[in-house]
Amino acid sequence: MEHQLFSARFAQGREQHRIEHIAALRRHIASHVPQVLGAEEQHDLQHMREEEKIARDVYIQLGERWGLRPFLNISGAEQAHMDAIAALLSHYGLSDPAPGLPVGVFHTPAFQTLHDSLLAQGLRSERDAIQVGLRIEELDIFDLAEARSRTRQPEILAVYEDLERGSRNHLRAFYHHLVRLGDRYVAQHMRQADFDAVALSPHESC
Repeated sequence: MEHQLFSARFAQGREQHRIEHIAALRRHIASHVPQVLGAEEQHDLQHMREEEKIARDVYIQLGERWGLRPFLNISGAEQAHMDAIAALLSHYGLSDPAPGLPVGVFHTPAFQTLHDSLLAQGLRSERDAIQVGLRIEELDIFDLAEARSRTRQPEILAVYEDLERGSRNHLRAFYHHLVRLGDRYVAQHMRQADFDAVALSPHESC
C-alpha cells in the first residue's frame, strides 16, 4: 500500500513538473516577436509535431500491451513535447497537422505508415517494443538536430534543444532496459558511435 501511494505521489509530482515546464516554455516563446519563417522552418515545425505524436501514440499503446515502465513514464513526456511544438505553431500562425486526432491516427500518410509499422513491431515482443522505443528516440534526436541547423529563431532553438535533451534521456531509459534484456541496438539514423555516446552518458536535467 505504501509503495502504491509513493508511486502515485511520484507520478503526480512528475506531471506537475511537466505542466510547469511547458508553461515556462510558452512564456519564453511568447516573449519573442514572431519573425517570417522560411519554408524549411515551417515544414520542420509541422513535421516535428507529427513525429512527437508518433512517439506518444506508440508508447501509449505499447505501455498498455506490455506494462513496461519506460513506456508508461515517457508517453506523458511526449505529450509535453507535442504541446511545446503546438505552442510554436500557434506563435507563428501555422496550421497544426494533428489537431485533436485520436491515438494512432495521422494527417500525413507517411507518418501513418510509420506509426503502423512501429506499432506492429512493438506488439511482437517485449524486446521488439524496446527496440521500437530506441528507434523512435534515435530518429527524434536526429531530426531535431537537423531542424535546429535550419533555423536561427531563438524561441524555436530553445524548444528544439529542450526536446533533444528529453529525447536523449528517453533513449537512455530504453537502452538501460534493453541491456537488462541482454539485447543490443544497431543505430539506423545516427552514427553508432554517436548513439553509444548518448546511451552511455549520464541523465540530463530538463
